[in-house]
Amino acid sequence: MYRYDQYDQAMVDARVAEFRDQVSRRLAGRMTDDQFKPLRLKNGLYLQLHAYMLRVAIPYGTLNSRQMRKLAQIARTYDRGYGHFTTRQNIQYNWIRLEDAPDILGDLAKVEMHDIQTSGESIRNISADQFAGAAADEIMDPRPWCELIRQMTSFMPEFSYLPRKFKIAVIASKADRAALRWHDFALRIVRNDAGETGFEVFAGGGMGRTPFIAFRIREFLPTNEIFAYLQAVLRVWNRHARRDNIHKQRMKILVHELGEKEFARQVEAEHAGFLARGANFPQAEYDRIAEFFAPPPFEQGLNDDIDLADPEFAAWAERQVVAHKAPGYAIANISLKPVGGIPGDISAEQMDVVADLAERYSFDELRATHSQNLVLPHVRKADLPAIWRALRDCGLADANLDLATDLIACPGLDYCSLANARSIPVAQKIAARFADAERQARIGELKIKISGCINACGHHHAGNIGILGVDRKGIENYQLLLGGSGDAETSQARIAGPGFDEDGIVDAVEKATELYLRQREDGERFIDTYRRIGMEPFKEAIYG
Repeated sequence: MYRYDQYDQAMVDARVAEFRDQVSRRLAGRMTDDQFKPLRLKNGLYLQLHAYMLRVAIPYGTLNSRQMRKLAQIARTYDRGYGHFTTRQNIQYNWIRLEDAPDILGDLAKVEMHDIQTSGESIRNISADQFAGAAADEIMDPRPWCELIRQMTSFMPEFSYLPRKFKIAVIASKADRAALRWHDFALRIVRNDAGETGFEVFAGGGMGRTPFIAFRIREFLPTNEIFAYLQAVLRVWNRHARRDNIHKQRMKILVHELGEKEFARQVEAEHAGFLARGANFPQAEYDRIAEFFAPPPFEQGLNDDIDLADPEFAAWAERQVVAHKAPGYAIANISLKPVGGIPGDISAEQMDVVADLAERYSFDELRATHSQNLVLPHVRKADLPAIWRALRDCGLADANLDLATDLIACPGLDYCSLANARSIPVAQKIAARFADAERQARIGELKIKISGCINACGHHHAGNIGILGVDRKGIENYQLLLGGSGDAETSQARIAGPGFDEDGIVDAVEKATELYLRQREDGERFIDTYRRIGMEPFKEAIYG
């Protein structure tokens, strides 16, 4: 994984000192809250319902044991003993005191971490496939490209005061494990007919009040033109963006108002201008960064079998373990979705256990995932039983990857000042309703996603079953959506009908699931059956 050089460290240390001074002035009353707000947002600090929330960047979801232990120490020292992993592969702390925030940033800087550009009108944490560098189906590791783009866009003046937030994802396989087309700008690494490596480029995706799926605006972009192309996209957006209307400032609005062909035409014109002016790709810098992502020293001649004699371990391995590109190795998924728990939450003690496992069994590497879970990317198959036992002992051995209890949920009205309804209790009730392991296995892949407001932090638009909490005359109400997906066949969920109260939405999810079980054909997932039979049979089953 990438390691800071002297420039990275100096940049982060300078930001810590700057923010310490800003907080000091705010606490002394020499700065108003309105003056302080844009400064704290530049440092990932939000004011929520009960306390400040701090969002820490985990670039493309990659971290090591030293960093995870530091996150655990921050949870113990400054929060209430836990952290919350998000759909952007970040971690959040929900109970931060303002006077402690500079010390937290200082602690993060000691382990090459920061919270720069995790909020505000900036390019946010760049996300990637959580199996990057390990997946058997990838063309190449996309993370060097993520890191190169991160360095390019950090503090670049043209990208520092954008009309709204801007989200980027990079993957390198046909399988989409990062919700590619729900991003403002996204790259899939591909090979053309000549065997050359390049990017398939998408633009204009996003959720929130006005959800859109990104268009493909370039079928093949040579890798050495990526900087010029990204600058061209942002320049077209900056030129036309509706800075007068917060609800129309996201790039997705512009792309869909201009249309994909006109937006792409303007981008291509800007791109050609950059190339004509001699825009050069920093190949030496890419090569330097790529060295940090060289494959670890995998052992040769390992046994490629997994001992499945223990039925409990076998159930976990069947669900949580994914194929690795190196013989004798596997990718181990760690669920942060225990029944009764809060999706994405992890205690400081559990962080320490996971850090120990990464250090001992996974070449000291961890991943945070788009679906609010964790991954040990490089583990010997022979070590899987020991890993499972350690996870079981600390409460992290649920075998529910992509099943009904592996819900995505935002913090909702329990924490967020923007929310209209609670998400956590609904997620917990649904998980309890579907807790039986045999029932989950019978249902199979089912992606349920819950948001407490239209900002869609729980990605309800991309849920096979999506739930949106709204306010109905002061009463929490929950809309049911069906048919969404963030995979390679991206689709936007549609509202099924009138909303429900908290218990009613749980019943509605169950009715939709039971209808699926009655209607599905051999091998169909929930989303496959929905796409085949459409909304009407589900509406009839849910609303009678």
